[in-house]
Amino acid sequence: MPFHSHRLPNGLQIIGETSPAARSVAVGFFVKTGARDESPAEAGVSHFLEHMMFKGTARRTAEQVNLDFDRIGASNNASTSEENTVYYAAVLPEYLPQVVDVLADMLRPSLRQDDFDTEKKVILEEIKLYDDQPDSVMADHARRLYYKSHPLGNSVLGTLESVGALTRDQMYAYFSRRYAANNIVVSVAGNFDWQTFVDLVTKACADWNTDVVGRDNRTAWVGEPGFHLLTRETVQQQYALFVGGGPPADSRLRYAADTLALAVGDYTGSRLYWELVDPGYAESADFGYAENDGSGAIFVSLTCEPDSTAENIQKVEKILKEVQQNGITDEEFQQAKNKIVSRIVRRSERPMGRMMALASMWTYTGEYRDVDTEVTRFDAVTQADIRAYLDAYPIDRNMVVAFGPLKELNGVTGVPVPSLG
Repeated sequence: MPFHSHRLPNGLQIIGETSPAARSVAVGFFVKTGARDESPAEAGVSHFLEHMMFKGTARRTAEQVNLDFDRIGASNNASTSEENTVYYAAVLPEYLPQVVDVLADMLRPSLRQDDFDTEKKVILEEIKLYDDQPDSVMADHARRLYYKSHPLGNSVLGTLESVGALTRDQMYAYFSRRYAANNIVVSVAGNFDWQTFVDLVTKACADWNTDVVGRDNRTAWVGEPGFHLLTRETVQQQYALFVGGGPPADSRLRYAADTLALAVGDYTGSRLYWELVDPGYAESADFGYAENDGSGAIFVSLTCEPDSTAENIQKVEKILKEVQQNGITDEEFQQAKNKIVSRIVRRSERPMGRMMALASMWTYTGEYRDVDTEVTRFDAVTQADIRAYLDAYPIDRNMVVAFGPLKELNGVTGVPVPSLG
């Protein structure tokens, strides 16, 4: 699958991987901006702006944007995270010109005041909706407590106060600055002609503005260990999240971190699964690794009945301490590598999966890796690499946040968290 790369004079980066055997093509516009790039007064603007991209342009109404995707049978969506905002679609190859035109047009929205005012109400309701989801509440509070002043602790949704006070002019200023051509990667994978694609993107995006862009505070961050109990009596179960440091996306230790995360806490067949979930001690127990820009992290989540919380937290701590001291078994190690390689290969067989992987690689490292290279790098991970990762980023040195109905746990008195409703 040949790889292609081209940069427009305005800095817009185009990358692609052709696969003539594929029966579809996937396109994505990756904007390197998210919650971590917002000032306190802009909190939530990245996610809000994602919504506004679907509200119409100088050439299309909001209805026409949706209809134009539907007419070509596109599978399209968008998402916002702490670090990226992504707009993407998959179509049959013959509809590539149309999907590029719609996606590119969306990314230059009208941002009309009436639309802004209407959509703000939708966003405020979404914030209230997320406040009814205990795992979301716990995750937001945990990130804020762990990262403190570091921007990776920013909430993607923002708050009722920050979004409520946000103005259309603030959004436009943020858009002009962060949606500059030199802060965007356009990725494509599947059945398409490269030169035709470059011509389509050039025609649609060559006049986009360039700006001075970057990302503040990319320094590594390791939070302080500790325990925080957040209380909301209306929550039925108890939720807990362990947060610790990890390698950033451009570190070769990320391969060891991914491997260890699956061995310890994959949703099936991992140590946490067999010791907590399968016996029925907990509803869920997972270990995740986030390969952030400049500062990675691990997240170990737990959900269980309130009465079992203290014992289950101790079980998790015991497992993490055992792994920190002794590593993982050869059987766990090989099983985790098999899972990773299988998922990489299966994902790469779908143009959408491959398009996303290409963009992620390029956005974080400026590097292209074909499937064979990625598989080879995971195959090359050794138990010595796992040990090197554990020595550099101890997984038993975490901040723990528990959220639920308990008012006291392990001698800690809970801090009330009122519902937004």
